Amino acid sequence: MPKFFVQSNQITGDNIQIIGDDVNHLHNVLRKRVGDSIQICNKDTEKNYIAEIYEIQKKYINCKIKQTINETTESNVNITLFQGLPKFDKMEFIIQKNTEIGIKEIIPVIMERTVVKLNEKDEVKKIERWRKISEIAAKQSMRDIVPKVSNPIKTKDILPLIDGFDAFLVAYENEKNNSLKSTLRMLKHQKNYNIGILIGPEGGISDSEIQLFNESNCSIITIGKRILRTETAGLVMASNIIYELEEGV
Repeated sequence: MPKFFVQSNQITGDNIQIIGDDVNHLHNVLRKRVGDSIQICNKDTEKNYIAEIYEIQKKYINCKIKQTINETTESNVNITLFQGLPKFDKMEFIIQKNTEIGIKEIIPVIMERTVVKLNEKDEVKKIERWRKISEIAAKQSMRDIVPKVSNPIKTKDILPLIDGFDAFLVAYENEKNNSLKSTLRMLKHQKNYNIGILIGPEGGISDSEIQLFNESNCSIITIGKRILRTETAGLVMASNIIYELEEGV
């Protein structure tokens, strides 16, 4: 059953109104008709519903709530990915696949070895596209949220955010001893986790940046013997974190 996201202002009583690009996708791509059922998630509350289409217009589709879904597909492990801005279209792949895995937020980071230069116009267009990719991937993977894609920040902007996490993990290819597994096992057992992970761009994290993180309340870790591409490293880290800490798996 296809899934769509709405906001609270699109729900009135037991009526949900679909608007925007989803109207065309529902009616002309998926060929949904009056009487068909779809799954709808309120992005503001994460509540899910089974709803039946009862009216199709050019600019909107009205649905009636038939059932509230009490289960969730979201994890008790909240992961924020700080991703060193990569070249070409790798960021699109990173957003898509990390959304499928269960990341809660993705923050692009302009680091010392970042090659890409975004002017203001390009940045606006890129972020708009990245957020659309996040939403499409969230629908496909039946998420109950659309992971937030934030505006790019610089390395130094990360430092004030570190203490807001239960653990902040920096993947560094030159770290030999402190593994991801051992770091996760040191975390106190708790119901929910809030974890930040940092992945460098293609050139990796510079010595001066590592020095900054060494002086902060974070863990410099290795994720294995092999060097992973920037678009792979975050996926590996997030998958292993969820495997170790998620309830019910």
